[in-house]
Amino acid sequence: MMSTNVLAACIAVACLGTAVQAQGVLTAETASPNTTPGISIIALSEAAAKAGVADIQVTAGQTLTNSVQNVAEGKTDIAAAPFILPFLLSRGVGPYAGLGAEAGGELASNLAVLYTYRISVQGLYAYDSSGISGWDDIAGKTIFNGPPRGAALTNARLLAKTITGLEDGNGYTGIQGYWGLAVKTILDGSADAVVLPQAFPDPRVSAALASGDMTLFSMPKGPFESEAFANVAKLPGTVAFSMPVADTGYGDGVTVVSEDDTFRGPGTVGADIVNTSMDFDTAMAPTAAFIATIEPSYHAKAPVKPAAWHGETDPAITDMCGPNPLKYHPGAAAAWEEAGYDLPDCAK
Repeated sequence: MMSTNVLAACIAVACLGTAVQAQGVLTAETASPNTTPGISIIALSEAAAKAGVADIQVTAGQTLTNSVQNVAEGKTDIAAAPFILPFLLSRGVGPYAGLGAEAGGELASNLAVLYTYRISVQGLYAYDSSGISGWDDIAGKTIFNGPPRGAALTNARLLAKTITGLEDGNGYTGIQGYWGLAVKTILDGSADAVVLPQAFPDPRVSAALASGDMTLFSMPKGPFESEAFANVAKLPGTVAFSMPVADTGYGDGVTVVSEDDTFRGPGTVGADIVNTSMDFDTAMAPTAAFIATIEPSYHAKAPVKPAAWHGETDPAITDMCGPNPLKYHPGAAAAWEEAGYDLPDCAK
């Protein structure tokens, strides 16, 4: 039976379809198509097309640091965004240091949310033949830790420092490259291990199994429960994440190491975002179409999707409000509320 939320979303889509068709083509940027952000925006484009409310042309495999700035500057209509990126942009720091605080803050104020989700959980993995048996073994090793300027790189360096005290270039050597190079670097030996965002099961790990068995290493319980990590989890777009190892979805060839059968790590939370200048109906209709397909279609796309928190609006999960500078686009907020969801006032 169709839920009340889904039925309401379907009605909203039907009412808005004719009005939004006149808006024409929308552009979208996201990460690799087999990642949570990639699957999310592709699912949005398919839902909008099926409902006849928008033609969203998706460019995948992008560095989201750049994609967020592109939306803020009006060069792209929609992008996937780990919440740490708009936060850094709003202050003109990190990968946006070249903009400065004033210009960065002005750009960040142009961003708004359609819907939120858990993008990934940061972790360490390596081939069993690598000789790495835990986080402490990254000392003196070469680690692939993400695309240059990306949020993944910032988070990977922070995680390694929180657990081991080691810094990139001072304790281990980090190498950067685009997403497709992650598996290649450990295959050809140019990197000993990878510290990257991952889903469960992770497509990069699955692809690498053709060349040997692998081990994933949980964040140890001690560092996970430390004050240092509690401060990390306060950063916008970062939440403390844990799940039973038995639920990670891996089969033969993958070992998940944890001292108590619980995988722990920093979860990265974000959203698919638009420019605040997008008109009300153009934001509302695709959002309503997506809401209507969360259960019957989107969660069926990949085994990782039901655990990605699509359809959640609780700030404790979404990480909206607080230091996160973004709010829902008014059109998106209307779609959620018409579908029967409650949004906190601080997020609107």
